[in-house]
Amino acid sequence: MRRRSPNAPPRSFLWTRRIVLTLLAVFALTPVYVMLSSSLKPLKDVQGAFGWVPSALTPRPYIDIWHTVPLARYFLNSLIVAVSSTLCAVVVAVFAAYAISRYRFTGRRFFSVTVLSTQMFPGILFLLPLFLIFVGIGNTTGIALYGSRGGLVLTYLTFSLPFAIWMLIGYFDSIPHDLDEAALVDGCGPLGALLRVVVPAAVPGIVAVCVYAFMTAWGEVLFASVMTNDTTRTLAVGLQGYATQTDVYWNQVMAASLVVSVPVVAGFLLLQRYLVTGLTAGAVK
Repeated sequence: MRRRSPNAPPRSFLWTRRIVLTLLAVFALTPVYVMLSSSLKPLKDVQGAFGWVPSALTPRPYIDIWHTVPLARYFLNSLIVAVSSTLCAVVVAVFAAYAISRYRFTGRRFFSVTVLSTQMFPGILFLLPLFLIFVGIGNTTGIALYGSRGGLVLTYLTFSLPFAIWMLIGYFDSIPHDLDEAALVDGCGPLGALLRVVVPAAVPGIVAVCVYAFMTAWGEVLFASVMTNDTTRTLAVGLQGYATQTDVYWNQVMAASLVVSVPVVAGFLLLQRYLVTGLTAGAVK
């Protein structure tokens, strides 16, 4: 019989932990099961009383979601907007955070505090100002920002960029300055030191910023519902098309919601190791 270590936690604690974790897992997975089972039911079964065990299963909702609304176009719009805003946020944040982390200049602390303070305001406060700015720019210069993907990308940058800069500042501060100096001695300039030495060492932090920026743009509803039209509408807003004046296609709503969640969930699972490392390093610093 194996002897218990004197430092091992008591059995009551272990069983309590198992029970609590099991209950949390059931609580988290129950909505996923409801969504999955409802997406495989005929519409008449979803509209009635909910049953935990489906009486009939059909893949028809996953076929109909592409015809009831132009889901493929919404998917493409969301992908273009999310990827573009993520790339812009990461590129700008890398250079801005590196400059703040490595150089001392007038207004450095004020800029850092200002970037962080923007996260204290609710996003809805920026809705009307951005709308008026985009409409004014369109009337003055002819550049159509309102109702365009480019305008939506700029809108999402106002949320993801400050957080990305703030987080990368902490991550760059955790990278020893000796690496920069060694790169300069080897003949690299400041830009070469950043791209060849600092950026590879900061991959976990950059990945964490990418995931945050992508998720912010992918699932946002408020600004997408105001700043887009029928051509540039994104997935988060396009899902409303499954509700008509007379009926709501709940099985298609569940099926489309699962399809929408696939890119984010897959990306999170693939980048989870980098995400956890980047968030932990930035938070500790």
